[in-house]
Amino acid sequence: MKLKKLTALLLAALLVLSLAACGAKDSDKAADMSGDNAAMTGEPKNAKEAAALYQKLMEQENARFAENSELWEKVFMAADKGMAMIEDGKNYGDFLLDTIEGAKEQFTDMEYKWLKESATEISNIENKLTELEEKYPEIVQSEMSGNADMQKFPAFEGKDLDGNEVKSDELFSTNAVTVVNFWFTTCSPCVGELGDLDALNKELADKGGALIGINSFTLDGDEKAIAEAKEVLAKKGATYQNIYFGSGGDAGKFVENVFAYPTTYVVDRSGNIVGEPIVGAITEKKQAETLQKLIDQALAADMG
Repeated sequence: MKLKKLTALLLAALLVLSLAACGAKDSDKAADMSGDNAAMTGEPKNAKEAAALYQKLMEQENARFAENSELWEKVFMAADKGMAMIEDGKNYGDFLLDTIEGAKEQFTDMEYKWLKESATEISNIENKLTELEEKYPEIVQSEMSGNADMQKFPAFEGKDLDGNEVKSDELFSTNAVTVVNFWFTTCSPCVGELGDLDALNKELADKGGALIGINSFTLDGDEKAIAEAKEVLAKKGATYQNIYFGSGGDAGKFVENVFAYPTTYVVDRSGNIVGEPIVGAITEKKQAETLQKLIDQALAADMG
């Protein structure tokens, strides 16, 4: 069960992309990509043009993944399942490039060439998306407020590590924003950020929010895993609520599709996932800044 939780990389990658844009469903999307490359060199003149370019780039990235899903699956299955973060200054495309290079013997020359070109394109797209987000932060807010198909965090009924019942609908509706952190006990970066997460939980409490942890080893109420998790949390002085639920439900399957640890989600009062998951410890500058941006968006939307 523990290994399975760390291997569903393909589904997780597609999940990351689907949070922000509709996926390409046919080869026509991929066929148009060469023409779309020119879009990355153009500069939008206003927020409206920036939003259109942002959407186009996301569709282009989705199309690249959809073009050869079986080959991408080989890449994701070859990735380091214990990788806990994407380093500062790098993006998801760089993560793919590193993975492809480390597993190059598994691909034919033609596959390797195509993957390198595709991952480089994805890296360039991610850089452009970051530029647009920084220059036109309102386009991210627009994506949030205008997307009627925002993904819901899977519903669950579970317990916290002290045995108290926890229901997702009550949890999320009570908080203006809920930060959900996925971790496991033997993940060093996960454990290393517990103190920072506890401090964040206290900050969120002042704003009507909360942070919860989900230790993937504790699913199904594994007593040994729960005891180990409680011991680690206590040593780090982390007092925020940690929960578990059954592995067979939608929430349990969601956990299986977390491809790297730690990973953090932001959820609004309605149970919608805000933005994309944050891969890596929030002790890293990039992750911390991204998390704060999503928290602020959720709080602003709640007040509006």
